[in-house]
Amino acid sequence: MHDAPSTAELVEAVKRFIDDTASPQLTGHAAFHARVASNVLATILRELEQRPSAEVEEKTRLLAMLDADPETSLDTLNRELCARIQAGEMDLSTDGLLDHLKTTTIAQLSVDQPRYSGLALALQSRG
Repeated sequence: MHDAPSTAELVEAVKRFIDDTASPQLTGHAAFHARVASNVLATILRELEQRPSAEVEEKTRLLAMLDADPETSLDTLNRELCARIQAGEMDLSTDGLLDHLKTTTIAQLSVDQPRYSGLALALQSRG
């Protein structure tokens, strides 16, 4: 059995140390850099929590839209989507494309900038 702390638990421990112990004792540039470090760690935690399911959903949408082999990697599917858009084979009138682009962008913003005001509006309009 592997009972060591998970990656998320380790990152959370470092974030708590920065937020609760180090930051309150810092001023100026050091305090700013501590906030930046804390924000980076928060992003990593969201990546660990949200990215796997978002990528599964993204791949599912791309497989259907591109009628591709299920063994195709997400990276390859995205390159294929870009190539088809660039070639004019797909555009916003293509069934499912606009929804895919919106959903993928919302998932990315949820990780990168969860407090972005536009994200709240996008989520509201989908709810």
